[in-house]
Amino acid sequence: MEHLLEVRDLEVRFALRSGDFTAIDKIRFSLDRGERMGLVGESGAGKSVTGFSILNLISKPGYIAGGQIFFRGRDLAGLSVAEMRSVRGNRISMIFQDPMMTLNPVMTIGDQMVETLMAHRKISRASAEALSVEKLKAVHIPSPETRLRQYPHEFSGGMRQRIVIAIALLTDPDLIIADEPTTALDVTIQAEIMDLLLELCTLQKMAMILITHDLGVVSQVTEKIAVMYAGRIVEMGSTENIVANPQHPYTKGLIRALPGSREAGVRLYQIPGSMPNLSSIPEGCAFNPRCEMALDLCRHETPELRQRGAFQRQVACHRVGEIPEKKSEPCFPAGHGEGNENG
Repeated sequence: MEHLLEVRDLEVRFALRSGDFTAIDKIRFSLDRGERMGLVGESGAGKSVTGFSILNLISKPGYIAGGQIFFRGRDLAGLSVAEMRSVRGNRISMIFQDPMMTLNPVMTIGDQMVETLMAHRKISRASAEALSVEKLKAVHIPSPETRLRQYPHEFSGGMRQRIVIAIALLTDPDLIIADEPTTALDVTIQAEIMDLLLELCTLQKMAMILITHDLGVVSQVTEKIAVMYAGRIVEMGSTENIVANPQHPYTKGLIRALPGSREAGVRLYQIPGSMPNLSSIPEGCAFNPRCEMALDLCRHETPELRQRGAFQRQVACHRVGEIPEKKSEPCFPAGHGEGNENG
């Protein structure tokens, strides 16, 4: 069966005065129709760059240096500007972190939605407005006919994010890429937005890539997870198996750092050190300076992402067999938005 999206050996570099630096290092993953995947890691891991690459939105000095991105059987990297426009915002939509950066402050919500529809479809303004009202209802915006005539500043943060989601849904896309869609919202609104995305994906059979640093969020929304570190995928598999039995020391550290993973009053775990920048990625396994299990081998040889263990997941670690696999419950409580600080 053909995948909806298949990324093969994607490599993204940034051409700086001091030289070219690799931001994404030959990552591979696939997504089927209606499937939901979480792309997880700390800031600087390469999550957002991956999302932008799929839509060919990498701006200079960044560029796609290699690999292929197949969407519905077509290699997006080989499309012309006009052909890419028929995919971007049409078959693939993106939801960005800050709705105020997405919405035009001097245009009404209705004008922005109608403009989006008319850019991708041959449709009358009256039909576009009717469809806009329908999509606002789908994201639970009250009095949508009235709301169309209002400006972004007249809405709360949560309502603005719902409107951004409604705009992303206008063309009934096959895939939504949600880049930290709840970062600027409080915990209660975060839960509502994630519930809404899950509801829409289920009802409309859309696939979704959820980009976030919060394993607590992806555990509630996605079916599989790809954990990224320094531009590489270090662990990938079903959400249930990875959350219950993390096999890469970095994944294990992210989960241990979540609120709820320890008793009340006990200081939260913190992974020592920080994400390396592009100009100083360590030799061997990039995580080795921060890893409590690192061997000399880890400092000189980069582990490949391979199928490991009984739980059918891929892991890039020389010592993965030494982390016991067992069936267990997630080590943090259910619920959205918990631990929304950098893990």
